Order: sequence, then structure tokens, then C-alpha cells
Amino acid sequence: MTTATTTATTTPPRTYPSLRAAWMPLAALCLAFFVEMVDNTLLTIALPTIGRDLGSGTTALQWVTGVYSLTFGGLLLTAGSMADRLGRRRVLLVGLVAFGVISALVVTVESGGELIALRAALGLCAAAMAPITNSLVFRLFDDEALRMRAMTLMIVVGMSGFILGPVLGGTALAHVSWEWLLVVNAPIALIAFLGVRLGVPADRPEDLTRDRLDLPGAVLSIATIGLACYALTSGVEHGWASAATLVTVLGAVLAGVAFVRHERRTPSPMLDLRLFSSGTVRGAAIAQLGTSIAMSSVMFGLILHFQYAYGWSPVRAGLANLPLIATMVLATPVSEWLARRFGHRVACLVGAALMGGALAGLAWGVGHGYAAVAACMVVLTVGLRTVMTICAVALVDAMPSNRTSIGAALNDTAQEVGTSIGTAVVGTLIAVLVTTRLPPGAWSDDLVASFFHGERVIYAVLAVVVGLVAAGGALTLTDSRSTDEHP
Repeated sequence: MTTATTTATTTPPRTYPSLRAAWMPLAALCLAFFVEMVDNTLLTIALPTIGRDLGSGTTALQWVTGVYSLTFGGLLLTAGSMADRLGRRRVLLVGLVAFGVISALVVTVESGGELIALRAALGLCAAAMAPITNSLVFRLFDDEALRMRAMTLMIVVGMSGFILGPVLGGTALAHVSWEWLLVVNAPIALIAFLGVRLGVPADRPEDLTRDRLDLPGAVLSIATIGLACYALTSGVEHGWASAATLVTVLGAVLAGVAFVRHERRTPSPMLDLRLFSSGTVRGAAIAQLGTSIAMSSVMFGLILHFQYAYGWSPVRAGLANLPLIATMVLATPVSEWLARRFGHRVACLVGAALMGGALAGLAWGVGHGYAAVAACMVVLTVGLRTVMTICAVALVDAMPSNRTSIGAALNDTAQEVGTSIGTAVVGTLIAVLVTTRLPPGAWSDDLVASFFHGERVIYAVLAVVVGLVAAGGALTLTDSRSTDEHP
């Protein structure tokens, strides 16, 4: 009895009987997930300040935010594969340490290029954390209901972090320099590290796989996404018919073809393409792509809108995003009711229509004051929450029982790729339609008018693109009325 008691005090239990009993590891995993998600959007509020301090134009600023999502999304599947082989807790702990150290190095940054490189490294570290935090939650509990409650908590915390980024960043900028928005990651990562180390049980050899890591697949996937996004920037900087742009586009196509061929032939693929034979898997991933394009493009565009066109302070611009945050939480019963009443396909189509309509409304609302913009933000978020929730449930439900972790990683990857695309598209269109260099100080009336015109074109285009992408994905879903993701 004494031996058993001693062991229990030094070794974390393999499972916990309740959420309260698992407070330390669950809080640590939520904290790790929160910090990696908040970093997606934390710097958006500081973009004007960063642009002035480092002398960066709109092209560089879109990469400050976009490169994080690019490396994050491109490496999610690779990180999940590494965790299955090397140990999930081990990879998460290494990722937390690297995330904290690299964040602290922001104090040495002196140029836009250096900041972009640092953000790329942070995205890589975040990729080593995101899918693993979700999979480790399942290991904390044997009871399925407890697992679902814990996963719901993780999703709410993660999405809150994504949306709260500008609010937290704007509030902090009123008191400290923008570098501290990243420096604060270091102590947060340390706290999460201690909670995971002390509360999450170590990996067992029998829980790991001995399959070979698909390094060629990882390289090809990153090359495909990276070159495709860079092609947008190259078109602005060098011209759409320039050799640099055409070579970049060709490289993206060739890398994509090579990735598909390799994944079909290798015995241990990073992403088993046969999973996409399921219309539900394919459609849910496509629809999730549409939600992230909508969210990232609106957040990137409106931050510039509030601070430049309206001349608001970072704090006020951050608080202007509160309709997104409140609606993301309050819209949960709406999305659940739609799924139960009409099934996944129809409910997701309703969400797609709301997103498309809200973006079309923004094309009009940006020139008619904040009230019109806020109303469109509310409608957009209801659509986002509906499609995101339903597609997350549908994607995992459609996976074989032994591939649910891959389903979660695929869901995260689709969202991060969409975030990268949305940021790149808006940044590129602003550079084309408005200006490639953000001027210091207040904008002239002519530049503000030009910006409003650019926004109207951008949101009108996005309304069509997002509506078609999300609706196209929704059409292949089933009439399932499952909402098992929620307790």
C-alpha cells in the first residue's frame, strides 16, 4: 500500500476520473493550445506599428502574419507523424521549450525580414504542439463523455485565442512596445511545460508506431503551399507575367503533382489520399478551408481599416473585434440546433450562405460606419461557427476508429492553409488596389477613399469565393444530425 501511494504522488495517473481531477494537465494543454492559436492573430493589431518601426510595406506585413500560418499549416501533418513515432508528450515538451525561447528572441529583431523568419520558426514550433495537445486530451480520460467535454473546452479555448489576439494585443500596445506581444509567450510556455511534465503520463512504447517518417511528403507539401502563396506576392512585386511569378506558379504546380504521386506510392504516406474518397472527408476539409479564408481575410483587412481609415488607437481597434468574440461563443446553440434540425449538409449550406452574405454586406458596410461593419461581423461569425462545428464533427465521424487523430490534424491543416491564403489574398489585393507602402501618420482623404474602394472590391470577390468554396464542400456532406463534439 505504501509503495502504491508513493508511486501515485510521483507519477501522473494514466487516466483521471473527472475534469476537476485532471485540472493541472488539462489547464496546461489548454494553455499550450491557446498560446499557439492566439499567435495566429496577436500581431495583426500591431501591423501598423510594426510597419512604421521596421519600415515595412503591405507585402512584408502580410508575411509577418501569413508565414506563421504557412509553416504552422504546412507542418501539422508532419508533426503529428513525428509524435506518433517519437512520443506525443516528448514532442510537445520540445515544442513548448522552442516556442518560448524563439519568442524571447524577438528583442533582437531589427528588420521586417528578421521578424518574418522568427514568425516562420514560431509556426514550426506551434505545429509541433497543436495536434498533440488535442490527442493528449484523449489520453487523460477513459470515459467518452469526459473526452468530449474536454475536447469542447479545448476548441472553445483555441478559437477564443484566435479571435482574442487583436483585443489582447491592442490592450497591451497601450502600455508596452509590440515586441512584448511575443516575449510574453516565454513564461506562458514555461507554465504549460511544467503542467504537461507533471500531469500528463509518459508515452508507452506500445502506443507508438514504428512506421517510417514520410520526409519527402513533408517537404513537398510545404513547397506546394509556400510557393502558391508566394506567387501572389511575386505578382505584385515583379508583375503577373514576370519570369519570377511564372516560375513560382510552375514550381507550386509541380510540387503539388509530385506530392500527390509520392503519397499514392509510398508505403507510409504522411497523408493517406484514399481518405479523400469519402465525400464527407473531402467536403468537410474544403468547407473548413472556406471558413479560414473568410476569418483571416476579414481580421487582416479590418485591423487596417480601423487603425488607418478610421484613425483609431490599437486598443480601440482591438475592442472593435468584440462582436466576433461574443458571437463565437453565443452562436454555439444556433449551430447545434441547425445540425439537429436539418442535418449536416443543409446546416452547413446555411452557414456558407451567411458567410457569403456577410462578406457581401462588408463590401457595402465599410463605407457606412462601424455599426454596419459590426452587424456584418455578427452574421459572418454565426456562419463561421456553424460551418466550423459541423465540419469538425463530420470529419472525425467519417474517419476509421484508428485514424481520428489524422482527422483532427487534417481539420487543423485545412484551417491553417485557409488562414495563409486569406491573409495573402487580402494583402496582395490591398497592394494592387490601394498602396504597396503604408504611409506614417494619418491618411489623406484621397487615400482613405482609395482604401474604401479597394475594400469594396476585396470583400465582393471574397463573398463569391468563400460562398462557393464553403457551399461546394457542404454539398458532399451527409444528412447526419450528430453533434457529439459537444457534451
